[in-house]
Amino acid sequence: MPKQKSHRGAAKRFFFSKNGKVQHKQMNANHQVHLKTTKRTRHLRADGVVDNAAEARTIHKLLPYK
Repeated sequence: MPKQKSHRGAAKRFFFSKNGKVQHKQMNANHQVHLKTTKRTRHLRADGVVDNAAEARTIHKLLPYK
């Protein structure tokens, strides 16, 4: 039986917390950082959580071995 492959694009963009929630990097954290305030860039380092349950189920299907 061959192994099932994960969706590599989703694997690069999403990851799971210890309790199984789907997390992602915050947007606007890489481009033109010198124009953003220090507080804003510091808060952008934190990971965001995928709130939409339907999207979270889809991501779980794309990443089968997590």
